[in-house]
Amino acid sequence: MKNIIDNGFTPQEREWIDSAQQMGHQAAEVLKNFFRRRDLSIQDKGSAYDIVTEADKGSERIILDFIHSRFPDHAILSEESGDDHRTARCQWVIDPLDGTVNYSAGIATYCISIGLKVDGETRMGYVYAPTLDEEFYAIKGKGAYGPYGRLQAKSTTELQRAVISTGFPYDKSTNPDNNLDRFAQVMPRVRGIRRLGSAAMDLCYVAAGWLDGYWELNLKEWDACAGELIAQEAGAFVKRYRNDHGICILAACPGIATQLLELVE
Repeated sequence: MKNIIDNGFTPQEREWIDSAQQMGHQAAEVLKNFFRRRDLSIQDKGSAYDIVTEADKGSERIILDFIHSRFPDHAILSEESGDDHRTARCQWVIDPLDGTVNYSAGIATYCISIGLKVDGETRMGYVYAPTLDEEFYAIKGKGAYGPYGRLQAKSTTELQRAVISTGFPYDKSTNPDNNLDRFAQVMPRVRGIRRLGSAAMDLCYVAAGWLDGYWELNLKEWDACAGELIAQEAGAFVKRYRNDHGICILAACPGIATQLLELVE
C-alpha cells in the first residue's frame, strides 16, 4: 500500500483514512480474484440492467467485518446490505464494487468507494481502483490526494474544449427521464463525452483534472458519498441539483460549471 499523505490530520482522521485504505486493499484482493473469471456468479437485482456479483458480496463482507471489529459503535450504509438503521454519530457509506456492469463484462474500470459521515456530514472519502492500483482520498477541509499527490480540478473555461462524462440510470428503459435528452444537449457543445460506468471514478477523475466535468441522474448515496468530497476538496464545483430522481449530481471545474449545469438541469 502507498503511504497516505498527511496534511495535518488529527489522530482520529488518520485512523479513518488508514482504516479505509486497509479495507479497500483487502476488498480489492477479492475483486481481483474473481475478475474476468468465466464462472463469476451474476444475479439480477430487479432488472437485467441492475446486477450483483459474488465479488460484490465478497468485497462487502471484508469491509463490514473490518468495521464491526474496529468501529463496533458505528452505523453502516452499504449497497448490498442497505442501512443497518443504527443510531450513531458516525456512519460508513460503502460501495464494495462501483462499476459492477463493467466488472461483470471484464472491463477494468471499477473501484471500491468508502465514505464516512459524522453527524450527517461527509468527513472522509476514499476510492480505490484495483486494476491501476490508484487511490484517491480526502479529509474534509484538508484537501484531496491521488496517485500523483494533491488533486486540483482543471481550469478549463470553454465548454467546447471540455471532456465530460455521464451515466444513465438503471430505469432507463421504463423512465423517459433517462438522461438521453441532456446527453443530446451537451454532446455537440463539448470536445467529447465519456461513459466510465463508475460514478465514484467519474468524480475522482474530475478531482484529478482528467475530466472537466461529470453529471448523472438517479445515483444512490453510496455511489456519490466519497467521490463527492474528493471532488469538492480538489476545488471542483459540486452540486446535487435535483431531488426528484435519486441523487442528481454535477461536478465540474469552476470555469465551465455554470454552462454545464444550465444544459443538464
